[in-house]
Amino acid sequence: MAVAQAKQDLTEARIAALDLPKGGAWANAARADALARLRAMGLPNRRDEYWKFTDPSSLTQAAAPRAALFEATDEEPIFAGIDRLRIVFVDGVFDAAQSDDLSLAGVEIERLSDAMARDIHWAREHYGKLETAGQTPVQRPLAALNTAFAQDGVVIRATGKVAKPISLVYLHRSETSDAILHHVVRVEDGAELTILENGPAAARFNKCMEISVADRGTFHHVRAQGRDHERRAATHMFARLGEESVYKSFTLTVNGVLTRNEHVIELTGDDAVAHVAGAAMGDARNDAFHHDDTVFITHDAERCESRQVFKKVLRNGAEGVFQGKILVKPGAQKTDGYQISQSLLLDEEASFQAKPELEIYADDVKCSHGSTTGAIDETALFYLRARGVPNDTATDLLVLAFIDEAIGEIEDERLAEDIRVRLQMWLERRRRG
Repeated sequence: MAVAQAKQDLTEARIAALDLPKGGAWANAARADALARLRAMGLPNRRDEYWKFTDPSSLTQAAAPRAALFEATDEEPIFAGIDRLRIVFVDGVFDAAQSDDLSLAGVEIERLSDAMARDIHWAREHYGKLETAGQTPVQRPLAALNTAFAQDGVVIRATGKVAKPISLVYLHRSETSDAILHHVVRVEDGAELTILENGPAAARFNKCMEISVADRGTFHHVRAQGRDHERRAATHMFARLGEESVYKSFTLTVNGVLTRNEHVIELTGDDAVAHVAGAAMGDARNDAFHHDDTVFITHDAERCESRQVFKKVLRNGAEGVFQGKILVKPGAQKTDGYQISQSLLLDEEASFQAKPELEIYADDVKCSHGSTTGAIDETALFYLRARGVPNDTATDLLVLAFIDEAIGEIEDERLAEDIRVRLQMWLERRRRG
C-alpha cells in the first residue's frame, strides 16, 4: 500500500507541474484518455519489472534536473552534408525561422498543434492510438504522460516516394528545459519516407513517435543522440506495419547521463519486415552514462521478418541495458525473428545487463536470440600491434569493427558513412582526453 501511495503521489506531483494543452474535441478526448491511463498506471519506479535495471527517478520527478549546455566546437553537425528538409525545435518548441519550408512533393507536414486544433484531420485516427495499444502487455506510463501533455511536434503523411529525408533537429538552449514532443507519421500504400533525428533536445526530453505504415509502404529512420553530457531522455517509437511493408530504424547514442529508447512494433500484415538497430558509446570518466534499449516486437501475421541488432561499447563505469522481446502470436506462421545484443566492456568498471525474451505460440517459425559481453579480442589486438599500429588506434579500429554490424542495418550508405565518421571522431576525442 505504501509503494502504491508513493507512486500515486509522484504521479500527481508530475502532473501538477504540467499544463494540459487544449485543442479540438478529438484532441482533448485523446489527451484526457491518456491522462486517465497515466493515473491508473502511475509513473514507474525500480520495483517495476521493466525498470529494474534503470532508475527512472530523474525522468519522473516534477522538475527537470539541470543539464549544462554543450560547448560549441568546429565540428559540423551530423547529417549536415545530406540534402534534407530541416524541421527545428529549440528546447521542445518549433522554430519556424530556423526550419525549412514544409512544402515537399509526396508528403504533407504540419505542426502538431495546428492539426489538433481541427475537428477533421487524418491524425485524429492515429494520435495516441498506437501508444494506447502499446500499453499491453507492458505498461509504458512515460508514453501516456507524453500523449497527454505534449505541447509540440509534427504530423507527417507520406503519399508517395519522398525525394529527400525529413530531418528533425533538436536544439538545447536552456539548462532547465523540460521538453515533451509527440510526432505522428503515416506512410500510405506504396509510399516511402526517411526521417532523420539529431540533437540533445533539452535538459530532460520525453518524445513519442507513432508510425503507421500501410501496405507496401516503406519507412526508414536514422537517429543520433549525443553532444550534451548531462542530458536525460526517454523516447518511444510505436509502429504498426501493414502487408509487405518495411520499417527500419537505427539509433546512435553517445554521451548523456541517462537515455532510455523504447521500440514497440506490431507486424499486422503478411510479409512485413521490421529491423531495429542501435549503437551506444559510453564513457563515464567525467559524467555518468546509462543507456537502456527496450524493444517489444509482436508478430501477428504470416511470413514476417524482424531483426534486433544492438551493440554497446562501455568504459570507465558506463552502464548499458538491453531488454528485447519477440512475441509470436497464434497463426503467425513462417515468422523469422532474430535478436542479438552485444557489449564490449573496455575496463572492469563498465557493466551490461541483458534480458532477451522469446514468447512463441506458432509452430512453424524461425526465432533466435543471443547476448554476449566481453573485452577486446587480445589476439586481434596483438595482430594489429605486431604490424605497427599504436595500441589506442588498434583498440579504436576493433571498436569500430564491433559496432559495424549495427550500422550495417542502415539502408542509405551515405547516412551509414556519416555515422561511421562521427564514431571515429568521438573515439579520437576520447583518446585525446
